[in-house]
Amino acid sequence: MIVFGRKCFEYVLTHTPLLINEVYLSKEIDKKLFSKIKTLKIPIIRIDNKKAQSLARGGNHQGMFLSMQDMALQSLESMLEYERLMVLCNLNDIGNIGSIIRSAYALGIDGIILCDRGLSRDALSGIFRASSGALLKMPLCLYHSSLDIINILKMKGFSLFGSDIRGSSITSSIPRKWTLFMGQEDIGLTRRLLEKMDYVLSVEMRDDFDSLNVSVAAGILIDRLNNMQKRH
Repeated sequence: MIVFGRKCFEYVLTHTPLLINEVYLSKEIDKKLFSKIKTLKIPIIRIDNKKAQSLARGGNHQGMFLSMQDMALQSLESMLEYERLMVLCNLNDIGNIGSIIRSAYALGIDGIILCDRGLSRDALSGIFRASSGALLKMPLCLYHSSLDIINILKMKGFSLFGSDIRGSSITSSIPRKWTLFMGQEDIGLTRRLLEKMDYVLSVEMRDDFDSLNVSVAAGILIDRLNNMQKRH
């Protein structure tokens, strides 16, 4: 997997340097950072701007790239050992998925299950960049069907929270094991999914405005669930 951009580059270099295979530089970097790379004793390859643009596919690379081992996806069985999960149902936007992972990691979610879509190497790289590197630490699982996973989670004792504009606020105590379901960017969770939730939550909005980015809504709802769990 190719990682580029200073922030993601330095995150990998600091937290998982042994996963790095090669480093590519199209610009001069500060001496301290270069010395840190040299201690890894891996190839450091100079590339021209044309090659850099090709590797970044038009992204803001800041002259820094690294090739690293692909991150291993987790099995569903391992995810079911956690207590606080998120299920992302048919989300299309890589940036939204990465942003949710970033917020979820910061707010203490144990793992994320991505349903109803595949995940190419390029998509995984894009999610990594959008997560600002948090994907390195956040267990991620792919599962073919969000409908099928509902029964599995319920059998394992998880309470299921869904997000919908017609939902309600959190007023009751929060169980120890829970999963938050977030739906597709334009339509949210389908009616079939919402009917199977134990609770349907919403973010109250003012001034007759009813549009909120899914990654923003996810962060708000995670924080509220966390706060209700602490309160009880």
